[in-house]
Amino acid sequence: MHRVLTPLALGLSVLSLTACPAKMPPKTEAQPPPPPPIRVPPGCESSQAGEYHHAENPAFRYYGEDDGGTLSLAVVRARPDGGTEPPDAGATSIVLQRTPQGFVGETRATGFTGSGVPCPVVFPTEVVTCADAGLTLRAAASTSIDEGCRTAPSGAPAVRLQQVLLRGAPDAGP
Repeated sequence: MHRVLTPLALGLSVLSLTACPAKMPPKTEAQPPPPPPIRVPPGCESSQAGEYHHAENPAFRYYGEDDGGTLSLAVVRARPDGGTEPPDAGATSIVLQRTPQGFVGETRATGFTGSGVPCPVVFPTEVVTCADAGLTLRAAASTSIDEGCRTAPSGAPAVRLQQVLLRGAPDAGP
């Protein structure tokens, strides 16, 4: 009887070892790749919020709000008394995002067809430089629209010009 127990015990041991499930390798969850780095001109990483005026035409004022990712500039016109007109729903605005492709966005304005119908228009816009003195933007200077408020199929290509916005209100002068 002793002889039967030894092979039986050995058989049960082998059987119990082979019946155990194999250890599965630890699951590794695929991590999404990190987002591409933001690429903006030097100095543009910091907040650009504040008041600006156009270097060539101080009657144009800009009020900027910056949440660290998006800079929004509301465009207002100065009144003769030195104050500014509050922006209305159709006022020109500039919205720029810090992206891997630069500090880019658009200028939203109202254009007019040949017959005088107002139409919303959008101009590609980008920040070229950020400095203590202000911002330099590059934007299309004009666009052609048809009577249906669509970009005209023919017309001169948009010329992109640099616009310099200086920080603060303009000097009152002598």
